[in-house]
Amino acid sequence: MTGPGGQPAERVRPVSARHFVRLKLRVMGNNFRGQGWRIAMFVGGMIAGLWFAATGFFLLAAPGLADEPTYALMAAAFGGGLLVLGWLLLPLVFFGVDETLDPARFALLPLSRRTLVTGLFAAALVSVPAVAALIATGGLVLTSGLLGGAAAALVAAVGVVAGLLLCVAASRAMTSAFATMLRSRRVRDLAAVLLAVLAALLGPLQIVVVAAVQQADWDRLTGVARVVGWTPFGAPWTVGIDVAEGRAWAVPVKLLITALTIGALLWWWSRSLESAMVGAASGGRIKVRGGGAKVRGGAAKTGGGAAVGGAAGAVSGAVGQLFPKAVGWARRDRFGALVARECRYWWRDARRRANLITIAVVGIFVPVMVNFGGASFSTGEGMEFAAPDSSPVLVSISMVFVGLLASVTLANQFGFDGSAYAANVVAGVPGRLELRARMAAFSVYVLPMLAVVTVVLGMLLGRPAWLGVMAGSLFATYGAGLAISAFVSVLGAYSLPETSNPFAMNSGAGVAKSFLTLLSMLGTAVASVPMVVAAALLGDAWLWLAPPLGLAYGLGAALLGAYLAGDVLDRRAPELLTAVTPRR
Repeated sequence: MTGPGGQPAERVRPVSARHFVRLKLRVMGNNFRGQGWRIAMFVGGMIAGLWFAATGFFLLAAPGLADEPTYALMAAAFGGGLLVLGWLLLPLVFFGVDETLDPARFALLPLSRRTLVTGLFAAALVSVPAVAALIATGGLVLTSGLLGGAAAALVAAVGVVAGLLLCVAASRAMTSAFATMLRSRRVRDLAAVLLAVLAALLGPLQIVVVAAVQQADWDRLTGVARVVGWTPFGAPWTVGIDVAEGRAWAVPVKLLITALTIGALLWWWSRSLESAMVGAASGGRIKVRGGGAKVRGGAAKTGGGAAVGGAAGAVSGAVGQLFPKAVGWARRDRFGALVARECRYWWRDARRRANLITIAVVGIFVPVMVNFGGASFSTGEGMEFAAPDSSPVLVSISMVFVGLLASVTLANQFGFDGSAYAANVVAGVPGRLELRARMAAFSVYVLPMLAVVTVVLGMLLGRPAWLGVMAGSLFATYGAGLAISAFVSVLGAYSLPETSNPFAMNSGAGVAKSFLTLLSMLGTAVASVPMVVAAALLGDAWLWLAPPLGLAYGLGAALLGAYLAGDVLDRRAPELLTAVTPRR
């Protein structure tokens, strides 16, 4: 074949998975260029991943080192099953999923669905969590080798690789499917509630699991482990143990179960992936308010004077729409406009709304679990659960946790805006005004929830006299948390990807999110120590002093934080805009 001018045409090589891997590495390298904090976060993520990998390796290798075949089977089945569940659920409730290669970027390229899925799947394997999971499950290879020799170790290695492929396929299929379903606002709200409830149940489930392990019937658990080993959750992880125990015939069957599951997940992912690439087409009609139509009609009929009046009416209507009823108290100035805008964003943005639902669910559940003093129950088989007796100090500690959990949501408040924050930079919005408006808008939703938490907890504990202590500690911690989060959000902001997947995170952003959340929580906890100390030292007098002092402490801390962090924001506004703007 010849090209233009009679020159031989360059042969076009087909796109393969390695091109996607090289593209991901190139994009990651470009994202890190000139971003020292991103490199630091990535290195920190690698260190944390290696620590978890080493811990998992020794836990899974311990049965082999101790020559315990029974424990080896349970470790492989239950440990592998929990790993698969973690890859399924943790991206939805906490870490997000790495979208360095956003599928929507490939929508206009002539790539087949098979090529795209294969390439993105291979690129997903090049990540810190995947490498950490591979190292951790390497303990199963060591255990199988110690119990069954080289053949068992080789089969276990094959199973570990298959299990890793299963984890990655399950994670991408789940997040992609949820992202597709969450285009519907009703489904987004329902999913956010379910995920928030799931996150709230992790703590109680951990308590139940620990208690169950302490009084477990190991023979019965062995039978459960064998059943789990025949499911996709445990099949790839137990093949090495099967060879060590003389059940080599089970290996091809379990590997076939794993392969079929991976194929089904990739097919599911491909279907939702195509929808994610196309995007949500809006087929709804634009609704025009009757008042606006009348204004335009009147202006058209009555000429210039009516046109001026119609324009004034339109501006007045626009201002009325900007200020919803929830912020009717706000002044019709720059501060009020910022508050109204943020209120609308917190209600309409799926990411922000999910955080509000999490605060509502966890905020009620955790204090009840901590403060049910003397409450105990039994499972009927000798297992009893009891909580320590509640006290004003314990109540204050639980309220500190709720307050810092509520305020830590603003640790990356500018990341929600992304490149839209440029409008505030161009308009020259003062930093102090910006932060006060964001705090006020967030508090419009959070303060009623915190009040409900206080009343519900007081009713459940039967201690109405403690309402003052609870309210004082809660509002003091919340205000201090707003101040700490203001500084964190200005100095440590990071960008969120522009994608239809609400669970997507940029490479390294999951570590950044965890680190900034922990930093804000620790700072808020330290700032709230005086409230706990006062509850321990002042006794009954603190029941009356806590509400006014706690409210004054929280309000003063929030205003002081906005004042000081606002100056930093004025100096760093361009750098902040660069940090929160997603890179193409």
